[in-house]
Amino acid sequence: MNKEISLSELQFKAVRSSGAGGQNVNKVASKVVLTFDLKNSAAFSEEERQLLLFKLENKLTKEHLLILNCDEDRSQLKNKEIVIKRFLGILQEALKIQKKRKPTKIPRSVIEKRLKEKRNQSDIKQNRQKPKF
Repeated sequence: MNKEISLSELQFKAVRSSGAGGQNVNKVASKVVLTFDLKNSAAFSEEERQLLLFKLENKLTKEHLLILNCDEDRSQLKNKEIVIKRFLGILQEALKIQKKRKPTKIPRSVIEKRLKEKRNQSDIKQNRQKPKF
């Protein structure tokens, strides 16, 4: 992932934050909305883009836009930093390729122990029955 290119492709919009905060909320646009167009981004190769489209499909709009909001802080600058960190974290997590799981083999001793326990249990239940003459 080319970090410089992706940061230049980000679009930021400052909006008035909702919730408590007194009169500051009514006059300061501290909430930051980050928009990233994944489909038209030059930051990724075609296979990386396909991987991102697959892994982030629930977070993308129909136009393949990734939209993130942040209104945690009263400062617009801090909110911008937080949303950029969150954006980069999401991309890094989505670009990780998971290792293929190797199915483990059940050890012979475990199989033998299970069969021995079954035989013991069977013997116990057989001994509970009335003797047949």
